[in-house]
Amino acid sequence: MKASIRSILNFKGSEVRSVSPDTSVFDALQEMAEANVGALLVMDGGKLSGIVSERDYARKIILLGRASSDTPVSAIMSSKVLCATPTQTVEECMGMMTSQAVRHLPVLENKVVVGIVSIGDLVRAIIGEQQFVIEQLEHYIHGH
Repeated sequence: MKASIRSILNFKGSEVRSVSPDTSVFDALQEMAEANVGALLVMDGGKLSGIVSERDYARKIILLGRASSDTPVSAIMSSKVLCATPTQTVEECMGMMTSQAVRHLPVLENKVVVGIVSIGDLVRAIIGEQQFVIEQLEHYIHGH
């Protein structure tokens, strides 16, 4: 059976770190550092309006010589956000993330954010599945 995004959220939790569109980029970076995450959802009135990542900061603030304390998150966030559902498989989401070159997927159920998964979460799930299969095959081969 293929692992679902719901199983990853059940394991890692569904806590979502977010900021509002008018939060300064500097404050968003502080939040990322404190939470040890590479991206934050941008929520406006409880609704997903974008995602902001360390990559956005590097490319749209540092390389353009802008000031992070004077720039709102809304100026650098990605507003076209690729999302997943809890019932999608890890493999489906890995394919989406790879083809679209994104590292974080908000998870929506009935248009409500219920979590977020990273490429690292998906890789860990795939490795865990493979280790389980290997152990089962070893038990079968050795007759245990």
